[in-house]
Amino acid sequence: MKTDLHQLLRSLRVWDPEVTELPPFDPAAAPADPLPLFARWFAEAVAAGQPEPHTMSLATSDDEGLPDVRIVVLHGADAHGWSFASHTGSRKGRHLAARPYAALCFYWPVLGRQVRLRGPVAVAPAEEAQADLHARSTGALAAALTGRQSEVLASVDELARASEAAWERARREPETPAPSWTLYRLRPQEAEFFQGDADRRHLRLRYRREEEGWARDLLWP
Repeated sequence: MKTDLHQLLRSLRVWDPEVTELPPFDPAAAPADPLPLFARWFAEAVAAGQPEPHTMSLATSDDEGLPDVRIVVLHGADAHGWSFASHTGSRKGRHLAARPYAALCFYWPVLGRQVRLRGPVAVAPAEEAQADLHARSTGALAAALTGRQSEVLASVDELARASEAAWERARREPETPAPSWTLYRLRPQEAEFFQGDADRRHLRLRYRREEEGWARDLLWP
């Protein structure tokens, strides 16, 4: 099995030209603030047909400093930060309560691009979290009402029963609150934009937050 895995890995390509276009990127023309560049790159990823461009890796650490990572969905990005949501009692919720600092990574291979962000994380007001939840789908509300995220599950049947009850309530009471549902905002202290290059001369533009705005650097690939 080990040999088969290695053979499979060696058979794969990164940024196959049949499905990937590596657009030019001029860091000197980038805006002074990372948010407009992120919005533009996000729109270009959507236009290029990138599947699920709003998904991102979220890295946190526990109270001992041990790291963890998972995929979550971007709920918004503005002057207040990049937003995502979870239950306060989930593993990521507990991590953020102990160490309110995190990192995000978007990967859009259809354009050979990454965006990395890291900084402190704040909790949005509860009414904003509930408004965000109720603006989403019935399924999102049902999942939030099922709750108990990251707790030990006794059986698949127990999950099915809890989920069915949550779906029924979400359909019957679409405005019902989910008190543990929390909206988090990461306010980046650092943002990096990576543009892949076919000749491996990848471009990396880093923004660093300073008192009076943003400083920008180029990084070696």
